[in-house]
Amino acid sequence: MEVEGKVKLIGETQTFGSNGFRKREIVVTTDEQYPQHIMVEFVQDKTELLNNFNVGQAVKISINLRGREWTNPQGEVKYFNSIQGWRIESLQAAPSAEGMPPVPPAEAFVPADNLNEEDHDDLPF
Repeated sequence: MEVEGKVKLIGETQTFGSNGFRKREIVVTTDEQYPQHIMVEFVQDKTELLNNFNVGQAVKISINLRGREWTNPQGEVKYFNSIQGWRIESLQAAPSAEGMPPVPPAEAFVPADNLNEEDHDDLPF
């Protein structure tokens, strides 16, 4: 599954427990009639994937939905869901040369050594 939108927030890496479990959260705002603010968590070594992204950047995040069951001390069973990211990529293309004419193919150019001797002096000044 994937989530696309603009980065609203990137949290700091958090470390939990004695085993050093790491988690980092990102919030992405979707671009639809009713925008949603989706929080996605990246865990362990995947937390470093967020280092190359900034607030306002358009991204696509590959996710897995995770669910777990927990029984509280009173014996009640509770269920929790999380959205876990495992890949993130920018949706912003490299700067385009908008307004620039397309570059003709290399075959359209004539090598300089193929010019006739009389062609070299055709300038109007």
